[in-house]
Amino acid sequence: MNRTSLTAALVAVPTAALALSGCVAKADLAASGGPLTVTSDATACTVSANTATSGTLAFNVTNSGTQTTEFYLLADDGLRIVGEVENIAPGASRTLTVVAQPGNYFTLCKPGMIGQGVGKTAFTVSGDSIAITGEDAEQKQQAVTLYAAFVKDQVAQLLPEVKTFADDYAAGRDDAAKAAFPKVRAYYERIEPIAEALGDLDPRIDYREVDAVAENLEWTGFHRIEKDLWVPAKDAKNADDSSAWQDWEPSTTEQRKGYADKLVADVQELYDYVHGDTFLSTLNEQGVAGLSNGAISLLDEVATGKITGEEDWWSGTDLYDFAANVEGSKMAFSLVRDFALSKGDDGKKLVAEIDEGYATLEKSLAQHGSATAGFVSFSELTDSDKRDLIDDINTLAEPLSKLTTTILG
Repeated sequence: MNRTSLTAALVAVPTAALALSGCVAKADLAASGGPLTVTSDATACTVSANTATSGTLAFNVTNSGTQTTEFYLLADDGLRIVGEVENIAPGASRTLTVVAQPGNYFTLCKPGMIGQGVGKTAFTVSGDSIAITGEDAEQKQQAVTLYAAFVKDQVAQLLPEVKTFADDYAAGRDDAAKAAFPKVRAYYERIEPIAEALGDLDPRIDYREVDAVAENLEWTGFHRIEKDLWVPAKDAKNADDSSAWQDWEPSTTEQRKGYADKLVADVQELYDYVHGDTFLSTLNEQGVAGLSNGAISLLDEVATGKITGEEDWWSGTDLYDFAANVEGSKMAFSLVRDFALSKGDDGKKLVAEIDEGYATLEKSLAQHGSATAGFVSFSELTDSDKRDLIDDINTLAEPLSKLTTTILG
């Protein structure tokens, strides 16, 4: 299934709300095959079936492990969260109830509620499409809730990966740290606007050297470590054409440990924030306009930094960041797509243009590799390659810039 809308494809509903609203009849649940059972432990996420019929599905999740766990239903790209249940204590059970459209999904458990999770398994829904009903306000709230879940999941995966990356860097295991650098950053790049909204947190985690110098800030974070890993030649230049060795030299072992510890502490601060009440309250205040603006902001990140090659100046891994920004942008858009479609012919035309823009941009990016197989170094792109990518970005940016006003109109 080519999933272009999460709110139309699947609506996750808290169990308690179902009892009050009567939205889901027992007959509907039975028609969909009855409740599915899920057993989560330290190494497995066992679901009683890997297929179901479209309609109302209930996943009864039991935690047989020793750590608090979570259960996820993921979209067909394995990235977007379309339903989740959190904070399942050892020995406890909770239920995720969803209205599932035909398509391909994945199930996943996350013992300890951190990291990439365990037992990721394909899950297929067959049958006829289900009409989604409900008040517009409820649908908008669901979109915000699902985006919050996506952000929390990305940061929960980022934190342990950063710890391993920082340990390798501090210990001088440079080959391992180099290999991890672009992959670890992808989790951050997908949700970068969240960190950017938190004052100096993004500068501490992700500022380039030229930005830190321009703002007279201490230079820390990913890019400080990047320069140590890819030590420039003596005659190399910074992005601002200054000498790469001006006011800089490779870090000592003690300094490496300091930068490593600082990065982990800053990412821990980000983790604590997105798993706290203030984060969800802020998203609720922004509503779907915040999601739309987030999609636009992430594409701006590509246009202003990644496409110039100035983001990962020493490693040349900009295309990994590029791809992650696009993934995060597309995720945010997918959650508000239905609201744009509901705005008549103009909304439908806008959505079609945005859909086509993402598809074209992804196709162009795929010509240079993938996050899984690896991207070519940015230095290997020809001027023609860069122009093509810039054209594709601009083609998508134009209709995407109209998204927020369309949704609110």
